Amino acid sequence: MSLVTRGELLGLAEYEQIREPFRRRIMALKQARRVALGTNMTVLFENHDTALYQIQEMLRTERITAEKAVLHELETYNELVPGGRELSATVFIEYPERELRERMLVALVGVESAFYVRIAGERLPVTPDLRGVDPGRTMAVQYVKFVLSEGAEMALRESNVELSLGVEHDAYRAEVVLNPLTVQSLRDDFD
Repeated sequence: MSLVTRGELLGLAEYEQIREPFRRRIMALKQARRVALGTNMTVLFENHDTALYQIQEMLRTERITAEKAVLHELETYNELVPGGRELSATVFIEYPERELRERMLVALVGVESAFYVRIAGERLPVTPDLRGVDPGRTMAVQYVKFVLSEGAEMALRESNVELSLGVEHDAYRAEVVLNPLTVQSLRDDFD
């Protein structure tokens, strides 16, 4: 999958003109790629278009126009784009009550290494982003990737393949079979 290039980014005024239809398209894409992993985690599978949207929205929200700052956002969000034979995801740990959330972020230390995907029965471990890891507390937002074996990539390209996403941690365990719409959206990334 190709990274977002500087040439794809629109200036603030240009982006405002196309923002609403672009936003609707990306929201529909994200809806297909968003997965509830148990009751307190949501996973969003990222791709080129979701990263492009995040960059454009960050530039818009922060009113970023200086070239150095634009390039920083481009570099930062391009890390979300999966490479060849990868799935990339943002994991949101969601506990609505502040006190419980704080307790769970401590209890979930190490969760960044506890995710996996299962494609056609093959279990593939996570490659976590370990920058900024605090040994006494996990982060509420995790950026992870899953490197697919050749067999897993081939299986993903087939229709009717079963793809599961899971987490195995002492404080949180869940596994979900992805719905066909989500699997198709991920499959589209490999075309």
